[in-house]
This record gives sequence, structure tokens and C-alpha cells, in this order.
Amino acid sequence: MALIQTILSFLVALLILVSIHEFGHFYVARRCGVKVHRFSIGFGKVLWSWRDKQGTEYALAALPLGGYVKMLDEREGDVAPEERHMAFNNKTVWQRIAIVAAGPLANFLLAILLFWVLLLQGQRDLIPIIDTVEPGSIAAQAGLEAGQEIVAVDGEPTPTWQALNKALLNRLGETGKISFKVAYPDSSFNYESEAQLVEWLREATDPNPVEGLGITLFLPRIPPIVGEVIVSSPAEKAGLKTGDKILQVDDLSIDDWQSWVEYVRKHPGKSLQVSLDRDNQVSQITLIPELVEEGGQRLGRVGVGVKAYTIPEDMIRSYDYSIAGAFVAGVNKTWETSGFVLLSVKKLILGEISTKNLSGPITIAKVAGSSAEGGLRSFIGFVALLSVFLAVFNLLPIPVLDGGHLFYYLIEVIKRKPVSDKVQMLGYQVGLFLVISLSVLALYNDIMRL
Repeated sequence: MALIQTILSFLVALLILVSIHEFGHFYVARRCGVKVHRFSIGFGKVLWSWRDKQGTEYALAALPLGGYVKMLDEREGDVAPEERHMAFNNKTVWQRIAIVAAGPLANFLLAILLFWVLLLQGQRDLIPIIDTVEPGSIAAQAGLEAGQEIVAVDGEPTPTWQALNKALLNRLGETGKISFKVAYPDSSFNYESEAQLVEWLREATDPNPVEGLGITLFLPRIPPIVGEVIVSSPAEKAGLKTGDKILQVDDLSIDDWQSWVEYVRKHPGKSLQVSLDRDNQVSQITLIPELVEEGGQRLGRVGVGVKAYTIPEDMIRSYDYSIAGAFVAGVNKTWETSGFVLLSVKKLILGEISTKNLSGPITIAKVAGSSAEGGLRSFIGFVALLSVFLAVFNLLPIPVLDGGHLFYYLIEVIKRKPVSDKVQMLGYQVGLFLVISLSVLALYNDIMRL
């Protein structure tokens, strides 16, 4: 069932993004008077199609990993004299630029719209308060202490966990000073300090910047109370019930849910002696976690879920937006995400972050499935982010991508004559090689993660 949900979530996200992208090309092409032969979602064998009054075929093809808009073009075949004015290649360079740029622009607009919808509901996130500092770490070098709130990194405000992660991700792979501004609770004073980064997390795969800094952020201890017991699980067979409070497992006292989970995960197939509080009476049970494999690790699982717990409001920052304010915030978020993608591309090229972090369709599908499990809001956020990634990637000046075509057209604007067919063909071959190489590397990384 989980696999089916992952596949369906991935296909739905892909269908939305590809449809919007290709519709951008299609709509502007029509407005510029270009005849469109086919609007296709997917490649390969056509599974379903229909034609409109203008002769355009709308198709759904067998391989749903992209799409295309096929326009009338004299470079791709003979064109009747009476239709030459409708050929793409006979349009002005500015019309061709508009048609090509419309695809990525449509993805940017989709991201803004989706972020706007999410932000209309407001934002809530945890305040980044330090829980522990690892001795000898970057955080220790900067003199950061438990209990402090991280107010800013390199001058960029970090009011929430998400903002802190974003600020730290911008420094991945770098060498140089990193500055912090911190404050103690109920204090109006801010303290500033610095530490030295040296090729920070350059070789890390899926780097965790907060962990790489050498800190953990404070999260309220969740009471170890059972909220759900899965049918036929080891927990049910051992007699665990909803409402049971875990007191001790073997010789370890359990103060919070996380310590219980960690102990169970470390002891697959082992007999555990569990002490619990049930209706104010202490009971003893024997529990044997089943063995599961996760990320190449052999872990224990018993099949219980935690009782719902509400984080105290004083640990959360909330933001509410007006309709206009949410739109502006959506534009800003799209802009910031685009900048982060470009920065990541630059760091990949310069070797400041590992190519192992490139992800392909398998990883994207897994994230799509996970976001769908998190609810509609989570899935919408995922689609918005992916829409920005798709737009920025397509605007890279690599022939065969939209950005490559735009690069040629800008040269044409400057030189006042088209780039020669020979140069364009050579560029397309190089661009195709780069795109295929990146795709193969991303797919390899996906397989290695499995």
C-alpha cells in the first residue's frame, strides 16, 4: 500500500508540474500565432488523445516522465506556403524568447500560487533554542550554550527552525568565518560570536546542518504514553494497551518517548523487560521487537504509536498574513528558493558539496509519498518546491533545456543574426550529454540510497 501511495503521489505531482510547464509554452505559442501540432503529457506510445478545432492533438503518452509541445517549424519538415507565417522559426526573436521562457515562468507562477495558498493559513514553527552543544564542535568554538536562542546566522534572522536550517544550508562546503547572534530567554541583550568553517560538510551525503554545527535544538520531552497499538504487532502480542505509560525497559528508566524508541530500535529480536504504569498500577511485560531493515540498518520495531502531544505555545512562533501579505510572502519564498537552487548548482560545479546529494526520480518519488502521508498541506508544499526546482533547472544555459534555447536567442539579439545551425547542433549534442550524465548519476545515487 505504501509503495502504491508513493507511486501515485509522484505521478500526481509530475502530472501537475509537467502540465503547467507545457501549458505555458502552449498558451504563449498560440498567442504569438504559432500553429501547435501536439500537446503531450508523457513520451512514447499515445494512450489517449483528442483534437480541437484548430487541429492541435492533446495526448497522454505511456511514459509520464515529462512532456512536450510540438509546434510547426520549417527546420523539422516541409511547411505549406500558406502556413509559413505560423511556423515557430519564422516568428521574431522576441516572440520565440517569450514562447520558450513561458514554461519556466508558468512553474514560477504555480509555486507562488501554492505558497500563497499555504501562507494564507499562517505559519507556525519552533523557536531555535539550543538544547546541547557538542564539545569541540563549531558551536562550541563560537561559545554557544544550552538555553540560548539562535537569533541570526551571518546577519540573516533565524526566528524558526526552518529559517535556521536555510541560513546554515547556504554555508555548506564553504571555508571562512560564520557569525552567530544569540540571546537568552527573557533577555533583551544579544550576544555575537564567530567560528571558523573549513570545507564544512563538503563530503557529506544528505548533510544535516544543525547536527554538523554540533548542537541539538530543544524539543519538549514527549511523555512515553502509548497512543496506538498496531493489530498483530509484537506490542499487541505482549499485552501493551493504549494509555500505558512506559516507566522502564530493562535497566533504563524511560523519561520521554524518544528514549523508548531509540532503545527498541537498538534491540531487534531481543527479549525486553518492560515496566509500565496502567491505571496507576505498575505492571511487567516481556516484549520482543521484530527485526526490520531500514536504510541498510537492522532495527527493532514493536508496533506502537505515541499519544498525541501538544507543544507549548511559548516554544512556537506564529505568523498570520493578509491576502496581499501572503501573496508577497509567497513571491519572496519563491525567490529565496530559486536563489538556493542556483547556489547549490554553483557549489556542485565548484565541488563545495558532494555530487552524492544529487537526487533522481526514485528519491523524488519517496519524498512525494512521504509528503502525501503528511497531509494535503505537506504535499502542496512539496509540489511548490519541486515547481521552483523544475523552473530553475530548465533555465540553466544548457542546450536542449529552455535556458539553452534562450541563450542562443540572446546571442541572436546581440549579433542581430541567428546562431549557425552547426554551432547549435554541436551545443545540443554537448547539452544532451550533460543532461544524460547528470540523470545517470542521480539515478545511481538513488539506487545506492536504496
